[in-house]
Amino acid sequence: MPNTHQRAHQLEEAFDAFNQMSIQLESSYRELENQVAQLNRELAAARSERLKQLAEKERLADRLERLLELLPGGVVVLDAVGRITKSNPVAEELFGMSLTGETWQSVIEQTFRQTGTDCAEVTLQNGKRVTISTRALDTEDGQIVLIMDVSNQHALQEMLNRQDRLAAMGEMAASLAHQIRTPLSSALLYASHFRKDDLSASDRNRFAEKIIGRMKHLEHMVNDMLQFARGGSFGMEKLSLRSLFDELQQMLSPQLAAVQGRLSVSDIHEELCIEGNREALIGALLNLANNSIEAKGQDVEISWSIRLEPGQGVLIEIQDNGPGIEAEIRDRIFTPFFTTRSDGTGLGLAVVQSIIHAHGGQVRLCSSTGQGTKFEIQLPSFDGNYALSSGLADPASNLKRPVSIRYSN
Repeated sequence: MPNTHQRAHQLEEAFDAFNQMSIQLESSYRELENQVAQLNRELAAARSERLKQLAEKERLADRLERLLELLPGGVVVLDAVGRITKSNPVAEELFGMSLTGETWQSVIEQTFRQTGTDCAEVTLQNGKRVTISTRALDTEDGQIVLIMDVSNQHALQEMLNRQDRLAAMGEMAASLAHQIRTPLSSALLYASHFRKDDLSASDRNRFAEKIIGRMKHLEHMVNDMLQFARGGSFGMEKLSLRSLFDELQQMLSPQLAAVQGRLSVSDIHEELCIEGNREALIGALLNLANNSIEAKGQDVEISWSIRLEPGQGVLIEIQDNGPGIEAEIRDRIFTPFFTTRSDGTGLGLAVVQSIIHAHGGQVRLCSSTGQGTKFEIQLPSFDGNYALSSGLADPASNLKRPVSIRYSN
C-alpha cells in the first residue's frame, strides 16, 4: 500500500509538471506567433519601401537615359579595362560607328586623325574637331569620357582670325607698297640697261641676275602676304619626314654653297610621319633656314634635329651659329609686320607660326645673344595614338646620328 500511494503521488507530480510545461509552451507559441506577425508586418513594410526605392531608381535611370540622349555632347562610359559599356547617340554620330563593346583604344585608332594645340582637342577622320575630357567614376572602376563638337566654333574663330589678318594687311598697305616699289624700281632700272646697243655679254648677264634677284624678292614678299592672309588653310596628307627634309636639303644647297655653309641633319627614322601640307611646311622651314643664312652669311652652320618625344609628338630643333636675337625683341618676332630689316615685310616668322599652328603644333624661340638662334617646332605624329599620354612610339627607336654636309661654291 505505501508503494501504491507513493506511485500515485509521483504520477500526480508528473501531471502537474506536464501541465505547467504545456502552459509555458502555449505561452511561448503565442509569443512566437506575435513575433512572426510583427516580422511579417515589418517585412511587408520593408518590401513596400524597397519597391518604392526600386521604382524611384527606375524613374531616375529612365530620366538619366533621356538626358544622355538629349545632351548636345557625346558621352562614353568605360569599364576598368577601357571597354565601352555605354554611349549616347551623339557620341556614336560624332565617331560614325557603334561604340558599345568596343575598346577606347580601338576607337582612337579608327577615328582620330590629328590633335590640336593640346591633347584634349582632336581632329577626327571625318573632319570634325572635338574636345575630349575624362573623369573617374566615383562608385566603381572606370572612366566617363565627354566629347564636345567644336567644329563650328573653330570655323567662326578662323573667320575672325582671317578678318583680323586682312585688317592688319590693310593697315600696312602703304608700307608694303613702298617695300614693293623699291625692288620693282631696281628691276626696272636694271632692265632699262638692255636698251643699250653696246651692252657687253658680261654686263647683260650681270643685269639679268640683278633683275632675277629683285623679282625673286618680290615673289617672296607676295608669297609671305598670301600665306599670312590664308592663315594656313590648305589640304593635308601623310608626309614622311625623311622625304620632306631630303627635299629641303636639295633646295638649300645653292644658298649654302654661295656662303660655304654647312648643314647637319639627324638621321630620321624611316617610318616617322606627320600629317600636313608639304608645300606649306617646306615654305616655313625654308623661311627659318634662309633667316639663318641672312643673319650669319659666310660659314653659316645650320643643324636640324628631328626626333619623337613621348607624349609630345615630333620635335624639330633648328639651330644656327649666327649672332642670335636680341633679348628686347624676342617677344615680338612672331608679330605680323614687325621687322628689323629695311627691306623686310615682317611676315616671315608670322607665316611660320601660322603654318605650324594650322598643323596642330607649336613653334618656340630658344635663343641667347651671341650663341646662335634656335627654334623648336612641335608637331603631332601620324601614329593614331594622340589621346594616350604614353601612346607615342619608343623614342629610342629614332636614332640620332647627325650627318654633316659642307657646301662650297
